[in-house]
Amino acid sequence: MKKILLSTMTVLALAACEDPFDREGVGFTGIDGEPRSISDVPGAAAFLPPATNVPAELAVLPTISVTSDETEIEEMARVAINNAGQNNTNAVHLTASGANLYLSNVNVNGTLFGVLRTSSGKVSNSYGSGFGQGVEQLTGCLSAGNVYRKGNSKRSSGFAVPLNCS
Repeated sequence: MKKILLSTMTVLALAACEDPFDREGVGFTGIDGEPRSISDVPGAAAFLPPATNVPAELAVLPTISVTSDETEIEEMARVAINNAGQNNTNAVHLTASGANLYLSNVNVNGTLFGVLRTSSGKVSNSYGSGFGQGVEQLTGCLSAGNVYRKGNSKRSSGFAVPLNCS
């Protein structure tokens, strides 16, 4: 009798730890609130955007090499921005908040830069800070310095970051 009572008390004590009305899904089985299929409609719970791997796409593209008389890092960054890719053959096309951007690698006098450039026009300087924070995820390399921009105090046409890919 004691064994039955002890095992019954244990089961009841463990069952009291779970709320019977809190039904969450387990894993990827599609139980309860989890999507059971995928959707093509952006914003839907089951929407899966197209998979992209920006560093892999960037690694396939050729690095743009430029020789310049400039020796200061700021001026080399400006040369990198001026010579960065602006089409799908030498840059990865990205879209951020409706702006068309191109990401490419530019080697200026042996210094490798990751360059984010607009296709035309200028974008807010906030893109530069975002690029600086996400440079490792976008390029697969560590940042080796500050973000340099080409433009005025409010809007820029490109951003460059020296990279450390070793």
